[in-house]
Amino acid sequence: MRTALGLLPLLLLASCASLEPRRACAPGEEPMRTAQLFFGQNIGDKPGVSDVDFRKFTDEVLTPRFPEGLTVLDGGGQWTGAENKLIREAAKVVVLVLPKERGDTQRKLGEVRQAYIQRFHQDSVMMISQRACVSF
Repeated sequence: MRTALGLLPLLLLASCASLEPRRACAPGEEPMRTAQLFFGQNIGDKPGVSDVDFRKFTDEVLTPRFPEGLTVLDGGGQWTGAENKLIREAAKVVVLVLPKERGDTQRKLGEVRQAYIQRFHQDSVMMISQRACVSF
């Protein structure tokens, strides 16, 4: 028991070292979070989600959940699929500055991702979220 208690401070210190460090924002900026969502446009192995389709998805699904605003960028990606085959795909990248103090933000992000998966027969929608210093 004594050994376990003696190791506790080291374990706590080690776990803190792996956390994303907090940094102060510059004057005029405020700490917030951002999310980037990556929406592939292939359906199966063929192009399938048009710009018109994505605009409709944005109007019906994204905007009602994030009315404060968002940015849509054209993108593309590639990865190695089955049988070591290179797969390339057009994508839409949505950047969100997440509203402060909203406990339902993660739920809304999950709903958006799931809606896209179901509507356009996707395997997944990748998301990256991170701390950011923001000014308007």
